[in-house]
Amino acid sequence: MRVLHTADWHLGQRFIQGHERTEEHRHFLNWLVATIEQQNVEVLVVAGDIFDTGSPANQALELYYDFLLQLRATGCRDVVVVGGNHDSPATLNAPARLLRHLRVHVVGCVPECFEEQVLVLDDATGRPGLVVCAVPFLRDRDVRLSVPGESAEERETRIKQGLADHYTRVAEVEQVWQLKDLGLPVLATGHLYAAGAAPSDSERTIHVGNLGQVTADHFPAIFDYVALGHLHRPQQVGGREHIRYSGSPIALSFSEVDHPKQVVLLDFAGGKLAELRSLAVPGVRRLVRFHGSLEEVTAGLTAYDNAGFALPAWADVQVRSELSQLEVAEALLRVIEALDRQQLQVLARRHLRLIRLRGLGTPDGDDDDEEAALLTRSLHDFTAREVFEQRLAAEPAEARAELLRSFDELLEGL
Repeated sequence: MRVLHTADWHLGQRFIQGHERTEEHRHFLNWLVATIEQQNVEVLVVAGDIFDTGSPANQALELYYDFLLQLRATGCRDVVVVGGNHDSPATLNAPARLLRHLRVHVVGCVPECFEEQVLVLDDATGRPGLVVCAVPFLRDRDVRLSVPGESAEERETRIKQGLADHYTRVAEVEQVWQLKDLGLPVLATGHLYAAGAAPSDSERTIHVGNLGQVTADHFPAIFDYVALGHLHRPQQVGGREHIRYSGSPIALSFSEVDHPKQVVLLDFAGGKLAELRSLAVPGVRRLVRFHGSLEEVTAGLTAYDNAGFALPAWADVQVRSELSQLEVAEALLRVIEALDRQQLQVLARRHLRLIRLRGLGTPDGDDDDEEAALLTRSLHDFTAREVFEQRLAAEPAEARAELLRSFDELLEGL
């Protein structure tokens, strides 16, 4: 049986200053439908964060449902969708009974009947061919009960153990091990932060996943493959080839400009994972960075070539100068206006759009990039957690860790 693993679509994401990603997502989903058909994919697994927010816009919902309808024209028999930390369980689960008739299996949150996380999918002959343990993003209430007076260390241990226990429990469901004994492969999903994995700055902090930090050893050996979501960089967990993040299909922040974008194609045969390979996702928009002095940035902007990309590139420009951010912007404008007509036409053909401009003054003494950047960032450059961390600077050092953990819990609840 052939399976395709993807995750972290974040449909409906609005980039810096409200720039929409609809056309990029539409291109990816059209490519995914064509790839599923060309590669004869039988099962599609989406490991969470289908949407960017719990209340996705109509455009995002339309992309999702149109994609599911297009799949009907391919040879893909089953689709498994699990909820991520960005997704609203209610939004995902609302059409679940209807989608089941299209063989789209949605698990937005841990169901009341625990065994409903276990799906048995048929092969081309109509016989059971694959067991999927469809585990969604696990919230506090799914993995532990609050214990009054517990320390921060005890809480972390309890969460980690709760995550591990959940996977152990699903592996011990009678149907899972019985079918495994009969020679069926078992695939599990997850949406969490595994210890040792490399995140980017676009992943929203999640209290349970970050505190738990499960390791590869926490996933039972009965799983032939573990399809993970949440981290946007494609990677293995603990050096295990069969436990991996597929990564996001498009770059969701400037920190991901050098990340490869891919989906993972799996072939199961003889009751186990027989072959695994990555398929590169073609991009239609580049996120580019131009950092340096005013002269270096100007040279980079004028030399940039966007050939091969259908949509204009989005540029993050950071100029190191003694000038203020406004003065830097005015200086760049004067430089561009000073270019002759031919150069301006070349720049226009290169399809480049500045969506973030920062001017960094050089501090006295040593050249501290991080400190300079912090002083000149605008409010939209900060996450809610970073704002709270700034506020914590005024609190006693011994209280900060506990306050930050409590803040993370409130963020998750919201």
